[in-house]
Amino acid sequence: MKFNRYALSDLATIKYGKNQKKVLSESGNIPIYGTGGLMGYATTALYDKPSVLIGRKGTIGKVKYVEHPFWTVDTLFYTIVNTDIVLPKYLYYVMSLIDLNNYNEGTTIPSLRTETLNRLEFDIPSLVEQETILSCLNPIDEKIALNNAINNNLEQQAQAVYNKMFSEVNSEPVELSSIIDVRDGTHDSPKVQTTGYYLITSKHLLSFGVDKASANHISKVDFDKINERSLVETKDILMSMIGTIGLISYIPYEAIDFAIKNVALFKTSHTPELAYYFLCYLKSEKTLQHIEKCLAGSTQKYISLGELRKMPIYTPTTDEIREFNCLVKPMFEEIVSRTYENTLLAEMRDTLLPKLMSGELDVSDIDL
Repeated sequence: MKFNRYALSDLATIKYGKNQKKVLSESGNIPIYGTGGLMGYATTALYDKPSVLIGRKGTIGKVKYVEHPFWTVDTLFYTIVNTDIVLPKYLYYVMSLIDLNNYNEGTTIPSLRTETLNRLEFDIPSLVEQETILSCLNPIDEKIALNNAINNNLEQQAQAVYNKMFSEVNSEPVELSSIIDVRDGTHDSPKVQTTGYYLITSKHLLSFGVDKASANHISKVDFDKINERSLVETKDILMSMIGTIGLISYIPYEAIDFAIKNVALFKTSHTPELAYYFLCYLKSEKTLQHIEKCLAGSTQKYISLGELRKMPIYTPTTDEIREFNCLVKPMFEEIVSRTYENTLLAEMRDTLLPKLMSGELDVSDIDL
């Protein structure tokens, strides 16, 4: 496979995002993205063609890809791709092989400059060969996207069951800590290691599990110290406490190889019959509104461990929990199964990716 080398400035024009305040709307349907992900919806798009998104400040390590109309805030670059040379999805894949943290030029906040990005160089094959390579990768991403869509639908169904059974309950609530043990992770900053156990913060929380790919490693000594009071176990639930508050993660793993920092830990592993009930409770509109009222901090919002322990919650009867679990348990088990499948698919894609991009795997005989 023949390659030509191009600077990023030849492949795409890097554009700055803009403040979203004038376009942010509850009735909007255009996603607004920041470096941390989805921030809301806009009434108009900043750009409406496939684009590679690059963090400007904050989370800068990995690029993102969008094919729909979108808006980016001023901490996130978007790109106008030169499709005469490179397909947008191909550019995303080739850039995803780079850890952009290595080009950080910020001191307190990780930052990237357009001048530095424009000088990055990439080996690009012909458009025909790009199409062939994408034909190997797209089916994997499409299956992952399908699983995610099914999981989102199942979550909505489970939440609907919760709302029907418990949203109008008039019984006196109790404090959360009376039925579930509530803790939090370390607030220290353990020394980063090249290998070891993972340190999970709010930015690594997924709906089911955690994203270890960008997490720092810590030593076994620090791992054990944190876990003296903040041991995460199977069927526990995590929630972000600082910055973007309210990101919720159910932990399905049998083996836990990470510790947590600035993250709330709900020990539903000690009361597994309440795990699905409590997960839906945390994601309910009523609970999210309560959390919003309890936030403190000026420059960076946070919720304290004390406030979490005092959250009001209805104590369901044994019969109610039995009926609820009978309805939602198959849904959550299916979600966990598809989440595991996505992990395996992503690992397969990430193994193929560098070999396809380098030409190590020959795609010349593939006939589209």
